[in-house]
Amino acid sequence: MKTLILKEIDELIYGSMGIIIFIAFFIGGVVTIQTALNLTSPLIPKSLIGFATRQSVILEFAPTFTSIIMVGKVGSYITSSIGTMRVTEQIDALEVMGVNSLNYLVFPKIIAMMFYPFAVAIAMYVGILGGWVAAVFGEYAPSGEFIQGLQLDLIPFHITYAFIKTFVFAFCIATIPSFHGFYMKGGALEVGKASTTAFVWTSVVIIISNYVLTQLLLG
Repeated sequence: MKTLILKEIDELIYGSMGIIIFIAFFIGGVVTIQTALNLTSPLIPKSLIGFATRQSVILEFAPTFTSIIMVGKVGSYITSSIGTMRVTEQIDALEVMGVNSLNYLVFPKIIAMMFYPFAVAIAMYVGILGGWVAAVFGEYAPSGEFIQGLQLDLIPFHITYAFIKTFVFAFCIATIPSFHGFYMKGGALEVGKASTTAFVWTSVVIIISNYVLTQLLLG
């Protein structure tokens, strides 16, 4: 079981780090540029650009936007891998051998996805770094003022809130695609359909739970 969990961590989390870092960096840059272009009044301090970037990246972009990307990458992989095993009757073979197939296939994925907040923490850091690079090299704000904005009115609970959201999203990404893959019927064509359905439903659940958790924790 330990080997299975480590294999899933490698495939689901470590294998996704490249795309997470790439997206986070450029999202942070875009948020900074858009904020800077909207704060045109000379009376507004440039430090607010850093403040707005930090709030946007930590509260929303790093946890939620990254999770939607992960649904497409990881969720589709989970559904198609389990669905293919269902189609080729490998799951039936496991059950004949006396193996609890649900425990064997799904449990390691759930445990592996509990490490997903580490990936989101890196996304937060890289997103803010991307914002700093855009601000300084695009000459939207001096480095000192941008960093001053990053430190302005930091509420530690906002980071806690982001990680609570991330744990819920991680559970959704692990379980909903697994359900669609495990209980699918039909042949190879249905594997593709199940992956699409799982992507849609997981995204819907993440967006609704994002709204509910924001209302509960910050409202």
